[in-house]
Amino acid sequence: MTIATKPMTLEEYLTYDDGTDTRYELVDGALVAMPPESTLNNQIASFLFATFLQNGIPYYCLSIGAQIVVSGTRTTARQPDLMVLSEESAAALNGATQCLITHEMPPPLLVVEVVSPNQEKRDYRYKRTEYAGRHIPEYWIVDPIAQKVTLLEWVDGLYEEQVYQGDTKIISRLLPSLNLTAAQVLAAGR
Repeated sequence: MTIATKPMTLEEYLTYDDGTDTRYELVDGALVAMPPESTLNNQIASFLFATFLQNGIPYYCLSIGAQIVVSGTRTTARQPDLMVLSEESAAALNGATQCLITHEMPPPLLVVEVVSPNQEKRDYRYKRTEYAGRHIPEYWIVDPIAQKVTLLEWVDGLYEEQVYQGDTKIISRLLPSLNLTAAQVLAAGR
């Protein structure tokens, strides 16, 4: 649900407080209320967090709840379900008052979005373009509705797409020792 206000700047968004626990994203300068995260999305993000830890990603490079500024007609800040930060982006956030990766900071290495019902266009289309604008090396779209994991890898200025379903092993350049299938990821939400 978009909140009717005049277009906000990033600075206005960062200081916005309506006195509720509502989470917001800033989309082209408009304040958009995010629905409460589903248990399914939380379980999948938590499973991947634990899996990435076991695969050698340091805890301080894993973030649930961080936001990233991306390009749009106006300022846009997205909140992925999970981010894997580079050492440089983790260092840039160290001591920050807000967990927000700005344009001045290095992008994360990987962003994971878990598709919610009626949000397919947002995750497959809009965020794909926005994350590509930040040159994020990997973008995973975990889709419990379609029962697939789409891995987008940044190659020569574009995302190359690989879709994983069932017991097919997910191949990630970022995590070469990863031993994980789409079925295992999707089962985390059950």
